[in-house]
Amino acid sequence: MGREIPVDAPAGNGTISCNLCGEREHRFLFRKAGFDLVECEKCGLTFIANPPSEQAVAALCTAKADCQDELIEPSSAAFRRMRQVAKQHLRMLGRSIAEPDGVRLLDIGCSNGLFLAEARARGYDVHGTEISPETAQFARGHFGLRVHTGSYEFAGFDKGSFDVVTLFDVTEHLPDPSAELNRIREYIKPGGLLLQSTPNIDGLFPRLSFTLANRLDYWPHPEPPHRRYQFSVRTIRLMTEMAGFETYRTDQTRIGLGYSFDLPKEWRKRPKMLAYAALFAPTAVIGPWIGRGDWVYLAARRPG
Repeated sequence: MGREIPVDAPAGNGTISCNLCGEREHRFLFRKAGFDLVECEKCGLTFIANPPSEQAVAALCTAKADCQDELIEPSSAAFRRMRQVAKQHLRMLGRSIAEPDGVRLLDIGCSNGLFLAEARARGYDVHGTEISPETAQFARGHFGLRVHTGSYEFAGFDKGSFDVVTLFDVTEHLPDPSAELNRIREYIKPGGLLLQSTPNIDGLFPRLSFTLANRLDYWPHPEPPHRRYQFSVRTIRLMTEMAGFETYRTDQTRIGLGYSFDLPKEWRKRPKMLAYAALFAPTAVIGPWIGRGDWVYLAARRPG
């Protein structure tokens, strides 16, 4: 899953407090590349006990990193997949916003701008922020979008000026998501909407595949260190409500099978992945049907 980054803190129990409840006791789940994924003993939030430094993470958030460069190449398979994901984001947003014309929207972590372009075409007044200079520039140059490189806090936005803020697969990467959600709330109008998407560690596929994770040294999507946190429907909802939001609705789906199990062309290089896919891909497909999808959307409103 992309390039490895150095370990910056010792692993072990009690080295970091839970971002949701403050508990320091947690149980070990899975280790990858020296990083320990643990589960809070009190609230069940899953997180990296010895996270990488901000500098190490920032190195991955550029188009020069192997996990990002295809996102600014419109002919790439990754770009085409991301366009389909952008359409899905828009459909999920449409379940909460009936009339998009003129609705002012901020997409934090907007990547290459595909979602913003789709939303603009539907009538939203769109703005974005992105920490990767290359993808932010692509969004501006390719789509003509208003995208700020860097944090939303330094983009010149007035507080309480957005009808909608979206965080698509962003919350789990934040160093301090609880504090961040509190700050983001200030930029949303009273009665406005926050829509997040994040992998669901309680999905049928993640939970069943965990039985082989430590033996195979492989556990998508909870595999550290690329996501600091792994949320369940319960923990993302609880964290969002503790930040002052009221849950409006949740929707579950699945992450693309090509992401979880590699593309068929890669199975020749890694024959074991074919057997892994045959065993677990059905659970990823079935999961959303029984309320155990491995990807969740949470819509919440700022009271007002």
